[in-house]
Amino acid sequence: MSFSLNGQLDKTNMMLDLITIKQQALSSNIANVNTPGYVRQDVSFEQYVGKLNSPLETKMAKTIGPCPIMEERQGKVNIAEELMAMQKNSLFYSVATRRANSLIQELKTVAQLGK
Repeated sequence: MSFSLNGQLDKTNMMLDLITIKQQALSSNIANVNTPGYVRQDVSFEQYVGKLNSPLETKMAKTIGPCPIMEERQGKVNIAEELMAMQKNSLFYSVATRRANSLIQELKTVAQLGK
């Protein structure tokens, strides 16, 4: 089994992109909580995260949802639910940035040993 640091960094970058899109949808929902006729938006991306072949990534995928497209969801915006989802998304961001930092450190180590 081969391990590619670049491939892992690409996966982590994709996760960060998806987390950003989710944060934008949540922010829009909160900003429009009192807007008449506003349709709640949501982002779920289990389909993409599930393809990353890691138990942690698969668990995150099941928790987050099925596809990275901003979808309109019927129903009134519940500010408490949106804030909880934002906090959860923030934790995913923290994990993903730590993973990116770890991979960058590994790349630095490989580059230094290769000299």
